[in-house]
Amino acid sequence: MRGRVAGGQGMDASEPRAGMDVSEADGLEMDASAVGGQGLDPGLVGQVRSFNRTVTQRVGALNDEFLSRDRPLGQARLLWEIGPDGCDIRLLRSRLDLDSGYLSRLLRALENDGLVAVEPSRADGRVRIARLTGAGVAERAVLDRRSDDAATAILRPLSARQRARLIAAMAEVERLLVASAVHVREYDPRHPDARACLRAYFSELSRRFDGGFDPARSISADDAELTPPAGLLLVATLHGEPVGCGALKFHGDEPAELKRMWVSAERRGLGLGRRLLAELEARAAACGVRILRLETNHALDEAIGLYRDSGYREVPAFNDEPYAHHWFEKTMDQAASAGYRPPESTTR
Repeated sequence: MRGRVAGGQGMDASEPRAGMDVSEADGLEMDASAVGGQGLDPGLVGQVRSFNRTVTQRVGALNDEFLSRDRPLGQARLLWEIGPDGCDIRLLRSRLDLDSGYLSRLLRALENDGLVAVEPSRADGRVRIARLTGAGVAERAVLDRRSDDAATAILRPLSARQRARLIAAMAEVERLLVASAVHVREYDPRHPDARACLRAYFSELSRRFDGGFDPARSISADDAELTPPAGLLLVATLHGEPVGCGALKFHGDEPAELKRMWVSAERRGLGLGRRLLAELEARAAACGVRILRLETNHALDEAIGLYRDSGYREVPAFNDEPYAHHWFEKTMDQAASAGYRPPESTTR
């Protein structure tokens, strides 16, 4: 896993039916009072729902025969995701955010049509792999061509300026939708997802620091120190894959430390480093921490910028971290954390 550090040691920056409005997926209408109870502007929610209706109608998701083929959008999308090399069914489920029952029904329909074969993995018989048959490869190619035609039909009536605006808006909407799909939870540092993040974090530091990085030389943040009540570790996941992390070390009435902040390179630009930082600050304040400290390396200029933008002030060195060139601290806003509740419960 390639990654970027959003800071250094304690420093970094079931699917609704096609065409159905999200809030109506279970036949329920969300009224303004319900929206207000969630702290959201009803006008904003209404705009999202209007956008959903326009998009599902414009891309043909309302039709049972998507792109004039004999199958709905869900089956067509699954053919695309399986791809020419096949795909682990567990990965398909997490990538598409589908429950296992619905995914099984989609796969069964495609198997019955002779487009997909499900078989055990050659490497691990416990893992099932979905592969396209010859007919499936041909059908996917047809869908690919017709998808290009459908996209062209959307763009053709627009002027060059309108096309540029639409493409830019689509890219921004996609980026924000991906950002909204990221989950941040508290993890046991021994969990495989946590381990994956920390390995990527150490690897990134080793590549970017002058002379590399050896965790044994750095100030510790081991499993026990990142497990409550001594500390905690947050992991950000997207479609079931770890994409970022950040940690806290508590020291009683003394300032707490921000540690192990990292964001995957593939997910930069989503505001995830800032989101992790804000979540860690809120948890620290909720635990009574008055001052939060961190140290960082001069190679991590984007992290330094993030901390300064977030209200951290540079202070004299408060420890002997051999890889640090800058030390920062911030006074927590206790009032802002009043009534704070973690958005996700402790995981694994």
